[in-house]
Order: sequence, then structure tokens, then C-alpha cells
Amino acid sequence: MSAAEASTVEEPTGDRRADFARFVELFYTRKRVGEAFAFLVADDYRQHNPNIPDGPAIAVEMLTPKFDGSPEARFSVQRTLVDGDLAVVHLRASRPGAPDTAVADFYRFEGDRIVEHWDVLQAVPETPVHDHPLF
Repeated sequence: MSAAEASTVEEPTGDRRADFARFVELFYTRKRVGEAFAFLVADDYRQHNPNIPDGPAIAVEMLTPKFDGSPEARFSVQRTLVDGDLAVVHLRASRPGAPDTAVADFYRFEGDRIVEHWDVLQAVPETPVHDHPLF
């Protein structure tokens, strides 16, 4: 993010549902990882994905190629939930040449910032044994 962009970063409104909706839009729909993290993620962000270290800067560095750097990737948000200090986004991740993935990202807030993240990923089977979709 450039200095000019950093000076125009949005601040959370204090409405957790609205702020999380904005974060989801920036991160998953618009694929603007750095802007999403600058908007809502705390400096002491803890990452529970075992492949990504703690801290927002390293998360942005590692996630940007999968989002901003992958114009062909699509992240279709299916539902979001905000309850107390927890928020969840359930989505379908699609990339050409790879099976789709069902993703559930869980976030914990302290005050108006995200301080923790967990995720669960599952490949979408080509031939499920039942007719109810993952989405």
C-alpha cells in the first residue's frame, strides 16, 4: 500500500456487522488484502492457520498473491455471521485448473479490530454422495 493509500485508509465505524461486511467486501470480493487488513485487523493479530505466522504484515504478504495477485481466482461469499466478538464468513474459492474449495474463516474481535483468525478448508467433491450442496 502506498503512502497516499495509507493516508486514506478507512477507520472502523464501531458497528461490528457493518465493519465486518466492509472487510469481507474488500478482502474476498475486491481482493484488496492490504486495504482490508489496514481497515480492520489489529497490530497484535494472531493467526491460527499453521502455515501463516502471526501479525498482519506477514499475513498480507502471504495472502496477497492468492487474492490481489490472482485475477482469475474467485471468492464467492455464501454467508456471513457476526455474534458478539466472533465473525464468520463462509465462501466458495475457485481457481482455474483446481477443484473448488469450501472455506469457513472465523475471526475474533477485541474492540473494533480483528485480533484472531482460524480457518477450515474442504475440497468440493465432484461427485458427492448426497444432493445437498456445501453452499
